[in-house]
Amino acid sequence: MDLLEYQAKELFHQVGIPVLPSQPIAELSELKHLHIRYPVVLKSQVHSGGRGRAGGIRFVQNTIDAVAAAQAIFSLPILGEYPEVILAEARYDTQEEIFLSILLDYQLQRPILMGSAKGGIDVETLLKHMQKVVLDQGFSPFYARRLATKMGLQGRLIHGVSTIIEKMYQLFIEKDLDLIEINPLAVSASGEVMALDGKITVNDMALSRHLDLLGFLSPKGDHPSTVTPNGNIVITPPQKPRWLGSKEKGGNVGIIANGLGLTLTTWDLMVGQKGKPVGAFIIEEKSSSKSLIKQLGIAIEKMLSLPEIRVILINIVSSEPTSDLVAQVITNYCQPPAETADSEERLSGLTGVNSTRERQVTSSSKGDSVQWVLRLAAGDLTSIEASFEEVPIDCCEDLSEAVKKTVSLISG
Repeated sequence: MDLLEYQAKELFHQVGIPVLPSQPIAELSELKHLHIRYPVVLKSQVHSGGRGRAGGIRFVQNTIDAVAAAQAIFSLPILGEYPEVILAEARYDTQEEIFLSILLDYQLQRPILMGSAKGGIDVETLLKHMQKVVLDQGFSPFYARRLATKMGLQGRLIHGVSTIIEKMYQLFIEKDLDLIEINPLAVSASGEVMALDGKITVNDMALSRHLDLLGFLSPKGDHPSTVTPNGNIVITPPQKPRWLGSKEKGGNVGIIANGLGLTLTTWDLMVGQKGKPVGAFIIEEKSSSKSLIKQLGIAIEKMLSLPEIRVILINIVSSEPTSDLVAQVITNYCQPPAETADSEERLSGLTGVNSTRERQVTSSSKGDSVQWVLRLAAGDLTSIEASFEEVPIDCCEDLSEAVKKTVSLISG
């Protein structure tokens, strides 16, 4: 899972890596109540690089300029990705720019410290001056100082950069990261250092151990937003789940999850286990329980209409009451027809979906082959599993376990 810049800087702040005063902006109106003094820089929050060259970073002197610049940034796709959040940040008097990174080398099976005294956007120059130190033993401050020295740093800058590397490694270990990067680490005329940009990649397999990172699975805004031709941001209420289709042929797994980030994480884990998703329905992550259940019903109906689906994996991270409702909805879908004379009415009341299908889950030839895996991150799993005794549902608390179970059902 790749974090956006403002999310990475939240983690930087937690371990004491210096960052500038900043404020995430999801709506243009927030610029009228900016908590940072002008001049400021506005940065598009997307996962791809090259924001500066593409026009996604702009310096502004006042509120009027900021609103105009933000409108342009919200309307600007960078490698096909539109920002849902812009970061407003104070400016910094930079004299030097340094690149620092720690990554997990899967081939060496060890972390590697990397640094360049020529950081910034000139990639060729950065790579030309790149130095690295392999951690062949447990980490110690010696390795940080060794990298700083190999980079050609001198004087108090060696201590300042070494301290940053130590804090980066602390975060790297505590959060099970695959990558942590600062580019640039700016150096002022007085020798002070400041992380002006950051990139963090969390190991997908470790997400279940870091529930505090689940809040980073969606942008700052509570609702999906669109940008109108005149640049205004329109907040739209949740209505229907979004479809994310696979470009690969031969898929047989359907994914339903709440939130784009959680959906992509589930998808990546599935592919990593040799599973083949047909596609995924994305339910709005921060919708109310009523809206979530309604979207779930719509997603299930549409998923069952796909002839290639063999297993449906539902991954919901929500409150305990919502988890109970989700379990009830899926139970009603899987009940044998003879036992569900009034299931359709109860299901319609829960989901808001008028089901007119011919019991696709159990009575049709396709329905007989559909299997279900449910992952709930909250709720009394014991009682939920007990309610599944009469229906073919596998319930898991851990996402990795749910993905493995899904793949095993396909193989079986």
